Amino acid sequence: MSSHPAGPFANVGLHHVEWYVADAEAGAQEFIDRYGFERHASRGDRSGGSEAYSVLLRQGDITLLVTETTHDHHPAARYVQQHGDGVADIALRVDDAAEAYAAAVRAGAVPLSAPAENAEGWVMACVQGFGDVVHTLLQRPPSASQFLPEFVPAERPHAGHPQDLMVLDHFAVSLPNGELGPTVRFYEEALGFQAVFEERIEVGAQAMDSVVVQSTSRKVTLVLIEPDTETEAGQIDDFLKSHGGSGVQHLAFTTPDIVKAVAEIQSRGVDFLPTPAPYYERLSARMNVQQHDVEDLRRLNILVDEDHDGQLFQIFTRSTHPRRTVFLELIQRIGATTFGSGNIKALYEAVECSRVQAESL
Repeated sequence: MSSHPAGPFANVGLHHVEWYVADAEAGAQEFIDRYGFERHASRGDRSGGSEAYSVLLRQGDITLLVTETTHDHHPAARYVQQHGDGVADIALRVDDAAEAYAAAVRAGAVPLSAPAENAEGWVMACVQGFGDVVHTLLQRPPSASQFLPEFVPAERPHAGHPQDLMVLDHFAVSLPNGELGPTVRFYEEALGFQAVFEERIEVGAQAMDSVVVQSTSRKVTLVLIEPDTETEAGQIDDFLKSHGGSGVQHLAFTTPDIVKAVAEIQSRGVDFLPTPAPYYERLSARMNVQQHDVEDLRRLNILVDEDHDGQLFQIFTRSTHPRRTVFLELIQRIGATTFGSGNIKALYEAVECSRVQAESL
């Protein structure tokens, strides 16, 4: 259990997710064109006059920050060189950044930048998370604008596509073997999270262990995964090797109608992972599917599972990353609050199949 569950992280929320990329305009445009995000603001310039250039994107309650740099001393330069494009900062909104920072550091978090207040009244601090991913702690003043400090609003924020995504449901994090336990304890003790679900998945000769940690506010969820190195190497091992260590394997975005969203996003050129045909042959025997037609799920390769609270529908994009590492997930929850065991195993099988196919090309 957390040492301060009702303390400075009691009301923690997800403020934004920052991606470090080689080309911020190209990265932002992919989210706009393929997933319906809107360009809301930008900071810096691309000529080298500022240390970094960032584009702020929004859809529903999701805020993404896509950042590039031309300066070797900026952390984005080392990150992209080591990992390629990827998630570098899971920024947390807190009521008191100084108090949250102090509590996290006392509990063992590695301090990166002490709390500092800018002219607009924002207070920001930063601690190390897992691998090269950090957590910026943000305290927003009541009078602040909707944008982050120093951002210039876009003239006409418009996506040009229907917006189907609402909330960032969870992050899936790949960890080297032996780091799952210590990482769970870090989130419990330093950031006030709680372990709410755990699972061991075995697929053939491969296996992995996972633990879901969640903030006490239930607004931030991480699925922490490590491979069992005593079994055959699989896609988690492949991610760790290609990514260069721990990292965010995928982000999951919620949608109110997954059939509609997948059909729309697929029409914009997004490729989703296939699901083995026997999955749907056994589906009707496993459960009574709510809201959607099984044939629509089969046609679009959408997974469905359930827990004691309801059902959840999931699908995963095929990675377009040059290293075949990071990908995205769409998820619809109809009451379900956890993660169905069948879907986790089906995801593992689908990603593994995709990995094997890519290696054979």
